[in-house]
Amino acid sequence: MQIVRTILWIALLVAILAFSFGNWDKQIDVRIWPGIVWDTRVPALVIVSFLIGIVPMWLYHRGVRWRHTRRITALEQATAQMAAPRADDRPAAAPAPEATAEAEPANPVDPEPETRS
Repeated sequence: MQIVRTILWIALLVAILAFSFGNWDKQIDVRIWPGIVWDTRVPALVIVSFLIGIVPMWLYHRGVRWRHTRRITALEQATAQMAAPRADDRPAAAPAPEATAEAEPANPVDPEPETRS
């Protein structure tokens, strides 16, 4: 994926350079406010316009990505804490296992002892 992104950026750079060389001799006047006129070349205007359009969206993208990364990290930590075994899983008031009235089999394969009721 990184190679595709690199190729696209190089293609964009080549296109901007070709456009700049082809249109460098054209001078234009840009009226910013009444009384303020900016004399510039077409490639400079195109590059500045491109940056004005791309930088805010890039910053927004980076902010959303940062927020999602923080949220995913927090969710992963919460999941890890919930999945981790606790030190005292038994309630404090539960009787000790040896104090139970029913006998437990020594081997789990042995059948349950019969209780007389």
